[in-house]
Order: sequence, then C-alpha cells, then structure tokens
Amino acid sequence: MGEVRQTGKDPAAQFSRGVESPGRPVGRGCIIMGVFNGEAHLAEQLQSIARQNHSDWDMLVGDDGSGDASAQIVEQFAEEMKPRGNLVTVRPGPQAGVAMNFLNLIVHAPAAAQWLAISDQDDVWMPDRISRGLGGLANASGDLAALYCGRTVVVDSDLGELHLSPDFRRPPGFLNALLQSIAGGNTMLLNRRSLELARAAAREAMAVGGPTTHDWWLYQLVSGAGGEVMFDREPSVYYRQHGRNQFGQNVGLQAKLRRIGMLLSGRYAGWMSANIAALQASSDRLLPENAEILNRLGEIRELPFWHRFIKFRQLRLYHQTKPGQAILTLANLLGKL
Repeated sequence: MGEVRQTGKDPAAQFSRGVESPGRPVGRGCIIMGVFNGEAHLAEQLQSIARQNHSDWDMLVGDDGSGDASAQIVEQFAEEMKPRGNLVTVRPGPQAGVAMNFLNLIVHAPAAAQWLAISDQDDVWMPDRISRGLGGLANASGDLAALYCGRTVVVDSDLGELHLSPDFRRPPGFLNALLQSIAGGNTMLLNRRSLELARAAAREAMAVGGPTTHDWWLYQLVSGAGGEVMFDREPSVYYRQHGRNQFGQNVGLQAKLRRIGMLLSGRYAGWMSANIAALQASSDRLLPENAEILNRLGEIRELPFWHRFIKFRQLRLYHQTKPGQAILTLANLLGKL
C-alpha cells in the first residue's frame, strides 16, 4: 500500500507516488459524470480532473435537472478546457435516478472512445487516477472486456482523511457480483470492449427500469460476460462523505447495522430484484453458464424455505467477508434476498 497522508484543501496536489502508465497506446477516452445540484463541490472535482497527468480525454456530463449553479460551473470548466483540446459536453439526464443518468451517459459516450472513466460530482481525483487505471486495463488478457476499479481514501466534506475503503481479498467474479458491489463507480475505468458491451446492455437495462446502481451493474455485467475485473488496492480517489451521498461509507459497526436494517426491511431484496431484471434483459450477452446461474437465482427466491437453503448453497455465491456471507445466508432463509 502506498503512503496515505492527512488531507488538506488540495489533497490531489499533495499526493505523490509512482505512476503506472499503460504499456501500449490506448487512444482517446471519455470521462462521464452525473450531476445533480452539485455546486458545493463540483468545481473542486473538475479541477482535479483538469490536473490529471493523462490528458487524452473528452468529457460528457449528464445534468439530471439541477436547480443550482451546477450547469454554469460545468460551462465555465468547458471554456477553460477548450484551449487544451478537451471537449466537455453537457446533455440533460433522464431524471429517473442516479443509475439511469449514468446508463444514459454510457449509451451516449462517443463512439470513438477507446476507454471510459466514471466520475462522481463531489470527489477529488489524485493526479494519476486515469493513468493508473489505464495501466491496469493494459494488463487485461488478450482482447477481453475489462473493468478496473479499486479502493478510495474516504474523506469528510472538508477533505479531512477518515479511512481507507475496504480491502477485499477474495477474487472478483460473477458469483460475488450477484451479491455485492466491491467498488464504487467513481473508481471505475472500462476498456473499449467493455464499453461496447455496456453501451449495448445499458439500453436493454433502461428499458426494464434499470439496475439498483450503475457500478454494481457494471461489475455484474462485465464479470458475467466473461470479462476481467481488476481490483486495485492502491487508492486514487478521495471519496467525499457529506451526508448527501446515495450510499455512504461501508465500514464500521454503524454501517453494518444500517445495512442489516436495509436487508431485514426488504430493501436489499428490492435491489436484487432490480439487478436480476436488468441483467436478464441482457442475458444473451452473458456466458451461458452465468445466464443459467442468474436464472436459477431468480427461481430460488420464489422457493419454500428449505429448498431456498439447499439451492442457494449449490450456487456457491460468495460475499467478500465471512460476516457478510452469514448475513446473506440468513437473508435467503428469511426470504429477504
């Protein structure tokens, strides 16, 4: 693990380390950012993007009906980036939630983009956020679809360091992706093949109401299609917590109790239903064995108690942690999965 320092007002400028650069040319990429009433931290995030040591990118912003100064902030940034040759474009979001905004951006990403990076509106990127991700993608096997993701440095609203996000040790894969998301979309990069996969599948997922979150869906989709998922234990994003995040930090007793409450209330089951429907809309894009697992999971959720227990174990789905595995096993028994 590289050095993590106490953050100040400009943590990206303070952080220094070796950069993993791609081993072969990667071409011009696209950064997508979903925006909704983000004026408080948007300019700071945009400036951290401007400071990236990899500059071969354009940007597509989906403004999902903001009522604040977000649009003006993005417009000013677009003007600032023109002399550098970075095209920043804004399009209206569908106003159907965060996941649908990002899926809509994936659909409308430039056809020529060779890679895609995902950005939240309120984080701060370290200067090698893009180049490090491209270095990971360059290690993908053959011509596979590949998705890079990783840990973050969790910070408060003033960029004071709190802790690192979880360091998952079990290998990423479809059997894990069906139960949990291992990384935020704010850390994700997709290579050309996975972008093409996601663009086609996003239209199908949107037609059935969309998944719970865009990042969880991407993990499921790429792994389910036989792609390669890379989890980087070295963080390159400062993930800001300010009380308005869609999903908060996932560490500590309070976070665990909150997620248990979501599970027992049936909210997690609702997430699973949305995810299964979104994936089934693109089941022909999954490996046949993974499409079968997906269908079996959907069927298991409708079975009586003991049948659920036996059939769920047979699927060999796994959570990254033993407590998580136990909780989800219990949820299955209670019919809350």
